[in-house]
Amino acid sequence: MVDKNLFPYDLAVTAIFKNEAPYLAEWLDYHLLAGAEHFYLYNNDSSDNYAQVLAPYVAANLVTLIDLPGRTMQMPAYDDALEKFRFMCRYMAFIDLDEFIFPKTNQSIVEVADEILSRDENAAGLVINWQIFGSNGHEVADYSRGVLERFTRRAPSDWIFTAEDENDLGNIYVKSVVNPRCVDYFSGPHYAVYFGDLKSISSDGVENFYAGNFPIAADKIVVNHYVIKSLEECQAKINRLSAFSSLNNDKSGILQYCDRNEVFDDGILSYRAACEENFSLEADADKLRRVEKTLLDTLTQCSPLEAPTEFLAGKLETFLTCRALAEGLDIKIGTRSAEELAIAWIYQTLVKADLTHAEVYQFLRALPEILARPFPICRKLKQFTQDTLIPSFRKAQKNILDWQGRSETLQVQKLLQLIKYF
Repeated sequence: MVDKNLFPYDLAVTAIFKNEAPYLAEWLDYHLLAGAEHFYLYNNDSSDNYAQVLAPYVAANLVTLIDLPGRTMQMPAYDDALEKFRFMCRYMAFIDLDEFIFPKTNQSIVEVADEILSRDENAAGLVINWQIFGSNGHEVADYSRGVLERFTRRAPSDWIFTAEDENDLGNIYVKSVVNPRCVDYFSGPHYAVYFGDLKSISSDGVENFYAGNFPIAADKIVVNHYVIKSLEECQAKINRLSAFSSLNNDKSGILQYCDRNEVFDDGILSYRAACEENFSLEADADKLRRVEKTLLDTLTQCSPLEAPTEFLAGKLETFLTCRALAEGLDIKIGTRSAEELAIAWIYQTLVKADLTHAEVYQFLRALPEILARPFPICRKLKQFTQDTLIPSFRKAQKNILDWQGRSETLQVQKLLQLIKYF
C-alpha cells in the first residue's frame, strides 16, 4: 500500500458535464464536505454560465477544468483522467452531476473506502449502489433551493425493475471509487476493468463483475441519484443529453420507471450538516511540503542497490508514484534529480522482486512515460523490460485459456514491438 502522504489528494472526483451550471456549486460543495479534495471536470460543449460558476473553484485550485467537445465523450473523459491524473490522488471517484456519494456511517468517503477495501488485498475499487430519487411531486424547477433540499423521496432501497426488452435497472446500478493506478479502463460509466486479478467489491465485500451489484448494498454507503428532479428539469435533461436512449428518450417512459417517491429520506442533509461542523482543507503550501517530505524520505531511506528483495516486495506502485510526482514537482536530491533516483528504485524492484500480474501491467502502463525521460537508467530499464521482463511474463501467460488473459498477452506482444523504437 502506498503511503497516503505521497498523494496531493486523498480523493479526487472525475465527471463530465454539459449545461449543468445551476447544479455545479451545490455538487462541489457537498463532495468537498464529504472528503473530496479535487475535481477533474470535463466540459462537454456547455453553452450556459458554467465558467462563471466554476471560476472561484478553479482559482482556489479545487477544480481542474478541461474542455472535451464532441458526442459520447464520457468514456474518453474517464480514460483521460486515468492517464493524466492517476498518480495525483489516492482514490478517484467517477460519478455524474446528478449523483451524490452518501456515506451513511457519518464517515468521509475515503474512510468508508479504506475500511471496506482493507478487508480484501485484491480489492482496488469500491462499487456503490444507486438510490434513485423521484420528483417529490414538483412540476416546476425551483433553483432558489438546492437539489438535496428539494428532493427527499426515493424508491425503496432494493428496488429493481425490468423494462420490456431491457435489462434489469433501478438501484442495481453502481458507481465507483477506485485506486486509479490499478484500473485499465472503464468499459462503461458503471464498470471499471482492473489489472491482473485485482477487482472491485461492494460495501458488503461482494465481488463486482458488471455494471450492477446484487444484492443491492445500501447500509454503509450509497449514491443518491437525482435522476428526475422536477418534471421541468427532467424534460430539459432529455432534451440536453442522450443518457436515456435505452428508454427511447421518452418523458413518460422515464417518469413511469424512475419517478419513485415511496420512501422519505433526508439523511444526506443531516450528514452534510455534521460534516460542516469540522470542515477544513489542507493549504496548498502545506500539501506541497507534505508530499515533498514523504517523497524524499521514501527515496532516500537506503540505496536502491542495497535494498533486499523482501524490502522491495509490493513497492512498485510506490516507486511509480514517486517518479510521476518527482517529474511534476522537479524535485532535487542534492544535484541529482529525484525522478532519476525513483527510476533506479523501479529498476531494482523489477530486477529483484517477484511481481504480481497487476504490478507488471501497472509498470507497462507507465513505461512510455518513463522511456521518454532523459536519464541513462532508462536505457537499462528498457533493455531489461525487452529482454527479460516481457518474455518471462509472456511465458507465464502462454497457457492462459480465458479471453481476457489472451487479450492481455497480445497487448504485451505489441508493446514489445513498440518499445524497440524508443
